[in-house]
Amino acid sequence: MLPRRSHLVPPGARGELAAALQELRDELTLPAVFPPDVQAAAERAASAVSTDPAAAGLADLREIEFLTIDPVGSTDLDQALHLERTASGAVLHYAIADVPAYVAPDGPVDAEARRRGQTLYAPDGRIPLHPPVLSEDAASLLPGCDRRAYVWRFELDEGARPRATILVRGIVRSRAQWSYEDAQQAIEAGAAPASLAALAWFGHQRAERERERGGASLNMPETRVTAEGDGYRIEQSDGVPLEDWNAHVSLLTGMTAAEIMVRGKVGILRTMPPADPAAVAAFRAQTIALGRPWAEAVPYGDYLRSLGRGPLERAVREYAAGLFRGAGYVTFDGAVPDEIMQAAIGAPYAHTTAPLRRLVDRWSLVICEALANGREVPAWARGSLGALPDLMARSSQKASQLAAGALDRVEAALLHGREGQEFTGIVLRQAGDGARVQLHDPPVVAKIKELTAAPGTAVRLRLTSASVADGVVTLVPA
Repeated sequence: MLPRRSHLVPPGARGELAAALQELRDELTLPAVFPPDVQAAAERAASAVSTDPAAAGLADLREIEFLTIDPVGSTDLDQALHLERTASGAVLHYAIADVPAYVAPDGPVDAEARRRGQTLYAPDGRIPLHPPVLSEDAASLLPGCDRRAYVWRFELDEGARPRATILVRGIVRSRAQWSYEDAQQAIEAGAAPASLAALAWFGHQRAERERERGGASLNMPETRVTAEGDGYRIEQSDGVPLEDWNAHVSLLTGMTAAEIMVRGKVGILRTMPPADPAAVAAFRAQTIALGRPWAEAVPYGDYLRSLGRGPLERAVREYAAGLFRGAGYVTFDGAVPDEIMQAAIGAPYAHTTAPLRRLVDRWSLVICEALANGREVPAWARGSLGALPDLMARSSQKASQLAAGALDRVEAALLHGREGQEFTGIVLRQAGDGARVQLHDPPVVAKIKELTAAPGTAVRLRLTSASVADGVVTLVPA
């Protein structure tokens, strides 16, 4: 298991933090509840949509022993998987929540989802894309429940390359809900079910396929804020290997969805342009300065995969995160655009595995299922494609503002009352008129104005103020 750093916000700052988080929601004009007509429509759909295979006219796939893997406490379960090794490779079944079955095009739930764009996450509770009666109940792939799903079936060779793919709508039943940590422990103890145990093989093979196509996974330590009692805890963790293996299941599905839509000449892709050559040259020079040189003969992705988990490597990853920018969505109907690549992945790619939490995935699923089975794409999906990039851009901007603002306020609360104390940290990178520094303890990242120091430099700082209300932390060189 990889290290986890965790700190609880002190009691004296909790009331002020709660008020600051609510004020942040108000500033961003985030919705508090679903309008009555949206809630009513969701409740009607939850009770009216059948999960009986015969009545619904869907494939009965309940004999497949699906399982889900999510963060602890998750109830909006978009995906369930079953992975079975064979003599020549494996068969992967990947079930994605059938949200289109519950959301009538141009109905109240659809209209509200278009306004929201995606589920937003905050320390004081998430703001769901769909009413919880759908997202956390009727449409969620909860264990022991019959659920409607889009089911991808991949026949994989020994290198986890898809040789044949089928996509159908059916009824599934997940057998168990695993957290990443518990699943990783079960794998390491040799007590995991076959699907989990096989993910190690799958993840390693898909990582090798990523290397071959020139893709790169930038696995930054994740900072999470969780509610605990009447307070909040901030955690920074490098995660567990299973998270990367599981992510490759989603990546494979997204790349396959993109292939289907490109072949059918209608759809929506997640794109990203290649890194600017000047930025790549600057990054290479920075790796030399940090003592972790990126050799000319080594592909970018291979270099990132070779990095360890120390503070200098964190500084390298922080710098690398700036290489690939400009991610967006491109739609097409009839003529495929010239630029369809997602440069970091190294292939065309589509968001298609999280329809409970992201608006665009509902369109991808509907379009792919129609194309894969030789049917016309529904007119509502085809006709509304053009609106999706702007809807997703607006919601992504709001999600970024909420995440950054909430983290700033929690970090300030974590340091509240420690004014005058000194802290050690490492410079991650220069940032305008100062530097971004990662404190060792607690796991706070702060910008230190007028600090000029090379990335990787160890520094000692003194806290002069920590304003919970606006999340502004002021540290100066000690």
